[in-house]
Amino acid sequence: MQKGAIRVQTENIFPIIKKFLYSDHEIFIRELVSNAVDATQKLKTLASVGEFKGELGPLEITVTLDKEKKTLTISDRGIGMTAEEVDKYINQVAFSGAEEFLNKYKGQGDGANIIGHFGLGFYSSFMISDQVEIFTRSWRPDSAAVRWECDGSPEYQLEETAKEDRGTDIVLHINAESEEFLDENRIRAILEKFCKFLPIPIKFEDNQINNTNPAWTRKPSELTAQDYQDFYKELYPFAEAPLFWIHLNVDYPFNLTGILYFPKITKGYEIQKDKINLYANQVYVTDEVKDIVPEFLMLLHGVIDSPDIPLNVSRSYLQGDPNVKKINAHVTKKVADKLDEMFRTDRKGFEEKWESIGLFVKYGMMTDDKFLEKANKFHVLEEVEGGKFYTQEEYRQEVQALQTNKEGKLVILYATNPVQQDSYIQAAKAKGYKVIKLETIVDAAFINNMEMKWENVQFTRVDADIADNLVDKDEKNDHVLSQDQETQLKELFGQQIPQPNIKVELKGLSAEAQPVIVTRPEFMRRMKDMAAVGGGGMNWYANMPDEINMTVNANHPIYLQILQETDNDKQQKLVRNLADLALLSQNLLTGADLTAFVNRSVELLGNEKKSKIILQ
Repeated sequence: MQKGAIRVQTENIFPIIKKFLYSDHEIFIRELVSNAVDATQKLKTLASVGEFKGELGPLEITVTLDKEKKTLTISDRGIGMTAEEVDKYINQVAFSGAEEFLNKYKGQGDGANIIGHFGLGFYSSFMISDQVEIFTRSWRPDSAAVRWECDGSPEYQLEETAKEDRGTDIVLHINAESEEFLDENRIRAILEKFCKFLPIPIKFEDNQINNTNPAWTRKPSELTAQDYQDFYKELYPFAEAPLFWIHLNVDYPFNLTGILYFPKITKGYEIQKDKINLYANQVYVTDEVKDIVPEFLMLLHGVIDSPDIPLNVSRSYLQGDPNVKKINAHVTKKVADKLDEMFRTDRKGFEEKWESIGLFVKYGMMTDDKFLEKANKFHVLEEVEGGKFYTQEEYRQEVQALQTNKEGKLVILYATNPVQQDSYIQAAKAKGYKVIKLETIVDAAFINNMEMKWENVQFTRVDADIADNLVDKDEKNDHVLSQDQETQLKELFGQQIPQPNIKVELKGLSAEAQPVIVTRPEFMRRMKDMAAVGGGGMNWYANMPDEINMTVNANHPIYLQILQETDNDKQQKLVRNLADLALLSQNLLTGADLTAFVNRSVELLGNEKKSKIILQ
C-alpha cells in the first residue's frame, strides 16, 4: 500500500474547494460526468488511431444511488487509470489530464471533443462528500486495478484492488449536510439540466437521460423543419411553436454551433430572458449569455455551443476574450441576414410575424448601429387601419407631400392606442395623413432613438395637437362667433377650467370637428412617459401635472345654442361637460372629477326631459 500527501501545486486548496470553488454545489455531477465522458471519448480516439485494439463494447456512463450506504457512484468504461496515472492526475491537483491528452491527439478522432480543461473538476466531489473512493483499471493490457481513497484532507491511500473491466468508478460518500443528493428526483433533475445532450449515453435508474445527437450538432442539410420543431419541444416542452430559427455553424475563425429560435410574442409580452443555453462540447455551462449574444437578442430561445469561449474554473462566468466579441458580432450578422432574406423572399409572411419580430428589430436598431444599418431595409411601419406596412422609405414617398414640415422633416404620425385615440386618427385621416401603430413596450424609447439616428425625421403622436397643427402650426383662427360671443365663451371656459396646467384656446376648426379637443404636447408627454418607466433622475417629470392643451372649436354649432341659453347655471354645466368629455377621451378625467361629470350628465338629461314634458 502506498501512502503520502497530495501534492498541491500552489497551496493547500482543500478548504477553498469545499467552500468556495463552486458557488453551486450541484455542479459536482456535471464535473464528474464530464470527466467520465472525457475518459470514454479518449478510448474512442485511441481505438480510431489503432492504439486500442480490444473490444469497445457498450460505451455508457451510469449513475447509481445507494441510500443505505449513502453513496452516489459515477461509472464509465473509458480508458481508466494506472496507479501512476492516479498519482499524476489525482494527487497533483490542477494538473489537467484532458489538457495533456488533447495536445497529444489534437485533430485525431474524437480528441477535439475532450471536455475538461481545468484539472480541478474531480475535487468538486469533496464539497458534498465525507470520503471519496476511486476504483479504476486502465485500458492498457495487463494493468492492475487500483483503489484511491481520500477523506478531504491532504492525506490519501492508493492500493491495488480487484476490478474486472476497464474504466473508472467514482464513489462519493455523501456527508450529512448534503443528503439532498441521495434523492432520486434531485439527481435526475441535475442530470437533465447539465447532461441532457452529452455525446455518450448516460443512464440513471436504467433510463437513458440524454440525447447524444442533438439537432445543433448535425448539419442543417440533414434536418427537416419538423426536426427543428421537435428539438424546440425537447428544449421547451410547454412552449408554443417558434416562428422560425437560425442554425449557427462556424468553424473559422472560431468554433460555434447552435440553433436560435424566434419565439412567438403576444401583446402581453409574457417573455423571459435567460432562455438561451450555453454549452461547451455538449456540456451545459450556463444560461447567462449576455456577453455572447447581443442584448437585443436575449429574448431568443435556443442553444449556443462553443469550445472557444474561455471559462473560469466553475464554468459559470465568462471572461473577456476577443472570441466572445467575434461570436457576438457573428450572431448579430446571422440574425440580420436571416431577417433580410425573409423580408425579400416572403414579405407577406414577414409582415404577418411582425408583431413578434418587431420587438427584436426595434431593440436591435436602438442598441447596435451595425444592425441598424441592415435593419433600415426591413424595418416596417404598420398603418393603424387596413394593416398596410411601409418601410421608412416607402412611407416617406407616400406622405412627403403632406407630412413634411417647414423644417424639411418627415413627420411620422403614430398612435399608441388606436381604439382610445380613434377620434384623433379619424381627424388626421380626414386631412389625408397616414397614421402608424407604435404600441409595444419598446416604442417610446425607439421613437427617441430614431429621431437621433434617422435623418430629418420627427415622430408626433396623433393626439399631440389638433389635426391642423400636427405637421405645421396652423395660425388661422377664423370662426363664426362675434367678438362678444367669443369673449363670453372664453369667460365660460375660464370659469370652468381654472387649472393652470390646462391651456384653453378658441380656434376656428371644421364644423364637423369635435366641440372641444384635448391634446398633450409631444415633448412633455414623452418626458412623463419615460419618467414613469425609467425613474432615476427623471422622477420629477413623473410627479408634474399633465400639460394639457384644450382647443375649443368655435365653429361647432353647439356653442350658438349654449350662448343663447338664459340659465347661467345650466350654461356653465354644459360647458364643463364638453370639457370633461374631451378630458375623458384622453383618460385625463378621474376620481372626484369623473364622479361629478357622471352626476352632472344625469342632472342635465333629467332637466332636458322635464323641459320637453312642460313644452308638451
